[in-house]
Amino acid sequence: MSSTTEGKSRRRQWKERLTRQEQMSEAFILSAFLAFSGGFQDAYTYIVRDGVFANAQTGNIVLMSTHLLAGEWGPALRYLIPLLAFVGGVFCAEQVQGKYKFARLLHWRQSILLVEMFLLLMAGLVPESMNMISGAIVSFSCAMQVQAFRKVAGNAYASTMCIGNLRSGTAALSLFLRTGKRENLQKGLCYVAIIAIFGIGAGIGGNLCAVLGIRSVWVCCAVLSAAVVLMETDRQRDGKEG
Repeated sequence: MSSTTEGKSRRRQWKERLTRQEQMSEAFILSAFLAFSGGFQDAYTYIVRDGVFANAQTGNIVLMSTHLLAGEWGPALRYLIPLLAFVGGVFCAEQVQGKYKFARLLHWRQSILLVEMFLLLMAGLVPESMNMISGAIVSFSCAMQVQAFRKVAGNAYASTMCIGNLRSGTAALSLFLRTGKRENLQKGLCYVAIIAIFGIGAGIGGNLCAVLGIRSVWVCCAVLSAAVVLMETDRQRDGKEG
């Protein structure tokens, strides 16, 4: 096979990965919806719900520890609650996968998104006087998402945070500069795109929070519903995983 033919074959395979994967849950287009929602939710809890992070648990741990060592138990609890909620969300998603992995009526990942949409709807109804509860709900839903969707275009990633994606993307681009292999460039650019989409979601979320207030998180329900429809369309078309 000539180098030209091989190049065309690689480009075709990469294009298929971006739009469809053996599993739709790994397709770039689906991951874009999830990353946008992840960024939006982090902006929402930080701006509207007392400065806690829905996804960035490292930040919550830093702030919690700072308050603990200062003897400020109330503020420390504010960051402990979303941290525990995140742990609970990961645990719940893993249990759902274990029990319903081979369900036929609805794929387990679609179930996770539907539950997440319901939780975000509830979070938007919680009054500002109960910000801690709303933040915990969003953290729980984010954790379910990041546990259920862990690959994009065949590569490990996180749909609700950036640090791992930033590391992996930088490493892939460095490999491309050292080896000249285009697959590393494609991999690196994929991570860059996911990070950019996350940032766009956070930016739009941060600005909409000023207009819509606590209800702004409902925008994520619309975004996630598009992801559910995309998965179901693919599943109905060829009987593969959603």
